Amino acid sequence: MEYLLDTANLETIKKFTEYFPITGVTSNPSIVKREGKIDFFAHMNKIRSIIGKDRTFHIQVTATDVEGMLKDADAILNKVDDQTFIKVPVTMEGLKVIKALKAKGANVTATAIYSKAQGFLALEAGADYLAPYYNRMENLGIDAEDVIASFAEMISQYGYTAKVVAASFRNMRQVNSALEAGAQAATVDPAILASIFSMPSIQKAVNDFTSDWQTIFGDKTIADLALEEK
Repeated sequence: MEYLLDTANLETIKKFTEYFPITGVTSNPSIVKREGKIDFFAHMNKIRSIIGKDRTFHIQVTATDVEGMLKDADAILNKVDDQTFIKVPVTMEGLKVIKALKAKGANVTATAIYSKAQGFLALEAGADYLAPYYNRMENLGIDAEDVIASFAEMISQYGYTAKVVAASFRNMRQVNSALEAGAQAATVDPAILASIFSMPSIQKAVNDFTSDWQTIFGDKTIADLALEEK
């Protein structure tokens, strides 16, 4: 499984890559908007410097026509680096762009996926990642788990090298359901990841362990006991 951060906030990325087993970062125009009017390429390069080349970095085009999307993609590949995954919405124009980018050897993430047909076509066009929108599909009455499972099945049945990176979540239950349905990855808002540990029972268990230990050994830690034996 791969957990990616759905944010462009530098401090958040620094923090969460230190604590969580994060494999990448994704962004889109709406995510970038939260950071204000940034120096776009300088900001994207700062993200790359934080996550390094071992993690994937996904940046979305903003144009909607074929020529414009291809120009956006070239700018990203030249101004950030050629390992960046270009996020392309799966529209008719987007499919043409995906095919053209793959013909040049670029990494591509097919995004804004709401249906099986979109995903199947993106697979055939050569996309490296498929990004189905879990919560948004659910809001439209679409069975998100079924859609994701169908992508996983096609990838397995026909030997595609693509991965499903599920996106658009309201809570961690949806993230878990997407992974259980066959998604190999999920791109998640950091706040949702942090919410995992807000359950009072977790802290109570830790407090109980500490209390039981201190009943016998006081404030001494295991490391303190080891030093006493030297």
